[in-house]
Amino acid sequence: MWYWLFKYVLLGPLLRVAGRPTVTGLENVPSDGNAIFASNHKAVLDSFFLPLVVPRPITFLAKSEYFTGSGAKGAFQKWFFSAVGQVPIDRTGADAAQDALNAGLRVLSAGNLLGIYPEGTRSPDGRLYKGKTGMARLALESGAKVIPVAMVGTEKMNPIGSKMWRPAKVEVRIGEPIDFSRFEGMGGNRFVERAVTDEVMYKLMQLSGQEYVDIYAASLKQNVVAAAPAAPEVPAADAARLPDTQAS
Repeated sequence: MWYWLFKYVLLGPLLRVAGRPTVTGLENVPSDGNAIFASNHKAVLDSFFLPLVVPRPITFLAKSEYFTGSGAKGAFQKWFFSAVGQVPIDRTGADAAQDALNAGLRVLSAGNLLGIYPEGTRSPDGRLYKGKTGMARLALESGAKVIPVAMVGTEKMNPIGSKMWRPAKVEVRIGEPIDFSRFEGMGGNRFVERAVTDEVMYKLMQLSGQEYVDIYAASLKQNVVAAAPAAPEVPAADAARLPDTQAS
């Protein structure tokens, strides 16, 4: 119930006014049965605009941090993501990958639509990054077709670090479903999973027009943090002579 209320009454109208979304390829969405929506990821709003334009409900595997926050904000996030039917996954534990796989397979085995971001995280600079193979394993083990989706303009409406949405034109491009039944029974083969992932990423590159980078976005983010210069240390003797307004 909450999913449809947010889509048509509480949130959807605001998104339509602010983003003026257009969609192409809607005929590629199956009217029934399971499928995996594999999308590029440029902003948090990607998870809002795709369900807005697709007539059937889409379940995303959401990071568990959205369900474990503290205070009023944490409580609202937990309620919101639970109310719209999203599935929390822990991305830190040793069994995180298998838990995410199991959660995705449950959604697909029920004949539902699953949304996933093969890059694993938002693009830090608007380019398209190397895909992780979890999506491929889901497709191979479930037999579901993969539908590539390109989100365009969401990063302008919801830039990284922004707290407020900015009016901007959003476009959703839905590609033709990709059938990987030729690899049936080969789930777990890392070479096959990489081939499946790369095929999907190539389709995403064509749909989105993004420049492709053959490294993981998460690795790039870690390297940027590691390379950031550390704040200069103030010797204890000098710190003692700082005015109170600076030392506080």
